[in-house]
Amino acid sequence: MTRLNLVLLLGVLPSALYLVNVQFQSRRLYSELDRAQSQAHRLAAENEALQVEKRAQATSARVEALARSKLQMRAATPAGTTYVNYTNGGVAPAASAASAAIGGRP
Repeated sequence: MTRLNLVLLLGVLPSALYLVNVQFQSRRLYSELDRAQSQAHRLAAENEALQVEKRAQATSARVEALARSKLQMRAATPAGTTYVNYTNGGVAPAASAASAAIGGRP
């Protein structure tokens, strides 16, 4: 009888140690999964905030204001626009006159 108890004990001990190891790994993997999910939620929220900021930065009014203030750009007007006609032989005579009128070479 003691032999049978000893054999059963030798079978139960490795099984118990294996069970403890599996539970430990399961808890560790669950906590790692939880951390990964919380990081994914945080990254998704950050991505959404960045998308909103990107849309706000790309509004036409903001781009126009930056162009006027930082680049000293202004809207095109017909008075300040030069039209150039191109022909195979070179620049057409009308374009030369327009170029001469604004200080360019004929």
